[in-house]
Amino acid sequence: MIYTDSYAYMPDLDTPRLRLRKLTMHDAADIYRYSRDVEVARHVLWEAHRSIGDSRAYLRYMLRRYRNHEPASWGIEYRETGAIIGTIGYMWIQWDNSAAEIGYSLSRDYWNRGIMTEALRAVIAHGFGSMNLNHIEAQHELTNPASGAVMRKCGMQKEGTLRSRLFNKGRYVDVDLYAILRKDYTAKSNGRG
Repeated sequence: MIYTDSYAYMPDLDTPRLRLRKLTMHDAADIYRYSRDVEVARHVLWEAHRSIGDSRAYLRYMLRRYRNHEPASWGIEYRETGAIIGTIGYMWIQWDNSAAEIGYSLSRDYWNRGIMTEALRAVIAHGFGSMNLNHIEAQHELTNPASGAVMRKCGMQKEGTLRSRLFNKGRYVDVDLYAILRKDYTAKSNGRG
């Protein structure tokens, strides 16, 4: 299945505390505020932003992906303030296999508050619902176990450890791969999991 309108697979998603929405150039200051933090950038594949120009370049890249109907990220808007505090979205989507990978990052000010779990649950629900996916996966560096905890809280199961899977910040890193299947999600949603 190929969507010709990225809004078909990336509509706004609302949760009790969050709105997941497409990013705009107006979000540059918010993106820069957390993306310049080296701790936020430590376990993701992008470097900490050194200027607001880096954040604007990222937003231009994301806008191009939206226009071209390519896998992209939502901004995570914290409803209480209206600020963008992170991103979550698709690293890739394989429509032929009904599969996708989710990646995310979050401002350190919002760590350990259940924010990313709330966002990931919304994206998984949307993936199995509107997008009709069968397999959703995510991965995290072994040195970032908190990310694995988020995945487990969302019903994902560890599939295995991939040695030297990614080259990040000048080194090869091992990652744990997690996944959830439609049948497992449905069983859990119906109280059977």
